[in-house]
Amino acid sequence: MRLRNIPEAKGIVENSKYVIHDPASKKGAWHVDGRPLMIEIGMGKGRFIIEMALRHPECDYLGMEMYESVLFRACERMEGIPYSTPLDKLEQEHEENEQPLPVPQNLHFLRNDARLLPDIFAEGELDRIYLNFSDPWPKARHAKRRLTSRQFLARYEQVLKDGGRIEFKTDNNGLFEFSLEEIAACPNWELVASTRDLHHDLAMNEGNIMTEYERKFSALGNKINKLIAVYHKP
Repeated sequence: MRLRNIPEAKGIVENSKYVIHDPASKKGAWHVDGRPLMIEIGMGKGRFIIEMALRHPECDYLGMEMYESVLFRACERMEGIPYSTPLDKLEQEHEENEQPLPVPQNLHFLRNDARLLPDIFAEGELDRIYLNFSDPWPKARHAKRRLTSRQFLARYEQVLKDGGRIEFKTDNNGLFEFSLEEIAACPNWELVASTRDLHHDLAMNEGNIMTEYERKFSALGNKINKLIAVYHKP
């Protein structure tokens, strides 16, 4: 992934009240009054997780993004300040055609690498993990970096509750096939639903929130794949 260097991103992220800067200190103490805790890994500019938090005020949400040059956009959106760098053409069209989202009170951000999940969350502390249009890492030698690899599934097992689940969307057919194979190879995981054309699957598309990438890829005519897998503690 090639990212632009945005000098102001670091300051925006460091000063945002919505970013938890020492998440490891909350390990084992994330839950508030037993509320379910959901996380999106690789949240990008935050549209998906912000809308999820607004739709479900009974839950708590976290958005994890390791790149400041991406996360700062979500911080700007939450802070209600104008974007400090220009939006691309498609983003601009959507921003102009839609009402601004209000600020949810049940959402915070983490600037962390997903490999550190077991350092941040205790066993059973997460209820659900969202993976949306993750980096496909196309070279075979990088397969373990894919967020649906068995290496990452093992990390999710350390933090998900029994019966917790992952929901994964991608337009990359190769990555989707890989993900199905990895889940099938892991005995503690059960594939409960999948589709290769989400937007034409009435059941799985119900309540779907489109991410920034999903909008772009759909506009190009790409079909969207989605799967849901449940973790069963041995």
